[in-house]
Amino acid sequence: MTDVRRSPEDEGRWADRTMSRPLDRTKTLNELDRPAWGEQEYDSLLVRTCHRLRDKPIGEFTVEDLRIMIGHRIGLRYLVPLALEVLEQYPLAEGDFYPGDLLGSVLRIDPGFWAAEREWRDRVRAVLERLSEVPKELRAAEAMFRAGTV
Repeated sequence: MTDVRRSPEDEGRWADRTMSRPLDRTKTLNELDRPAWGEQEYDSLLVRTCHRLRDKPIGEFTVEDLRIMIGHRIGLRYLVPLALEVLEQYPLAEGDFYPGDLLGSVLRIDPGFWAAEREWRDRVRAVLERLSEVPKELRAAEAMFRAGTV
């Protein structure tokens, strides 16, 4: 899995491209995305994983971590910029499922999110344009993304 940590010299460039203020990658989603989650109320592998990831510094997220959390619409404001960094370098970055599974999670985000985050939407479109062919696993998600972001 690809690690999304960046060097200190990349910090300023990343902050300028994604948010009006720098994002502290040493912070966790529980620190950034208030209110923090309390104790888990349901015991399943997915719930345990999401709670664990809420306590992990976002700068240490792997592609699989991003795929899971974005796929469940958790912390999008903080994680989509990280996912875009990865996708702009590796459009078919792979978590635990298949090449492009991170892109698939990003493409399945609700259209309302993209209406509010036009710059990020345009960056996703640019990632799609770089692909010579969209893998069959992503075609339905790509069509939904394009239809919802006209």
